[in-house]
Formats: sequence, C-alpha cells, structure tokens
Amino acid sequence: MATMNISLPEPLKQFVDEEVREGGFSGTSDYVRDLIRQRQREKAAEFLRKLIAEGLASGPATPQEADFFDKMRERARARAGGE
Repeated sequence: MATMNISLPEPLKQFVDEEVREGGFSGTSDYVRDLIRQRQREKAAEFLRKLIAEGLASGPATPQEADFFDKMRERARARAGGE
C-alpha cells in the first residue's frame, strides 16, 4: 500500500481526530480512505446522472429488430478479430 503524508492546520487535525474517535474508524488513514471512497461514489453517481440526462435529451426511443444486439455483437467481434 502506498503512503501519503498531508499537512493540516491544527483545527483540521482536531476535527479529523474527533471524527476518528466518534466514527469508529481504526485510525486517521481509515477515515481518509473512507472519505476518498465516498467521493469516488459521488463522482460515479454524477457521471451516471449525466449519462441519464443525455439519454433523456436524445429524444424518444426507436424500436429495434429483435436481433439488433446480436448483430451488434457480431460486428464488434468481427472488428476485434480483424475480420
């Protein structure tokens, strides 16, 4: 696991120490990892919301043939295999 050192002003350090004590974290590193994971989930949710909005803005859905996705997979395999 990689190590990262950060410098905090005393009020922020006290806040983090309090969060570690009250939040049941095993230590400061555990707390910071949790914050990073939360931000990763937020970014993923933001991206998903963006994709949904783009999809909604793209207009109504159009019906496709029953084998539409099968044909799409075949074309993708052909391109990947160089055929």
